[in-house]
Amino acid sequence: MARTPRNTEQPAAETPLELDPKLDAKKGKATPTRAQREAERLRPLVPNDRKEAARANRDKQAAEREKARVGLAAGDEKYLPVRERGPQKKYIRDYVDSRFSIGELVLPLMFLVIIVSFLPSFIPAIPQEFSAWSLYAVWGFLVLAIIDCVIMTQLLKRRLRERFGDKAERIGLYASIRALQFRMLRMPKPQVKIGQAID
Repeated sequence: MARTPRNTEQPAAETPLELDPKLDAKKGKATPTRAQREAERLRPLVPNDRKEAARANRDKQAAEREKARVGLAAGDEKYLPVRERGPQKKYIRDYVDSRFSIGELVLPLMFLVIIVSFLPSFIPAIPQEFSAWSLYAVWGFLVLAIIDCVIMTQLLKRRLRERFGDKAERIGLYASIRALQFRMLRMPKPQVKIGQAID
């Protein structure tokens, strides 16, 4: 009697993908369900350590403020106030910063006058009229600063019309205020040197 030949080949081991049809062939693991993903994203409304959370929040806010301060000083458009944004405002700032303005000396001069006004009280040899003379000098200096701002504004308006055409903004007050500020106190910080050509 003939025997049926036995199949000597061993069955191949089943892969994890065959055992579980939900497994992803590319990742080699089951794709998480929507409920699992939503559970992973959940965060407690009230942290366990409130002091640590408050400290981390303060550190984050401080870092953001420092980043905004540096961006403002560098003239980064993202951190500038609305009134400081735009190519025309940047051109105005560069133009004002590229020239020496008499108005830059107004603030230091006013501090000097305040000090000088007290000198006659401490030094009898200085006449009382000296304080009045210094005050008149300040008023004269202010007049020169205003004249300088008017001349600067007219020249700047001409440049803006040549560069931007009919879209040129009214910039008299904006340029004058910057010109009257002490150079080191201007914000955004000057990006050009005095005497540097502005394209």
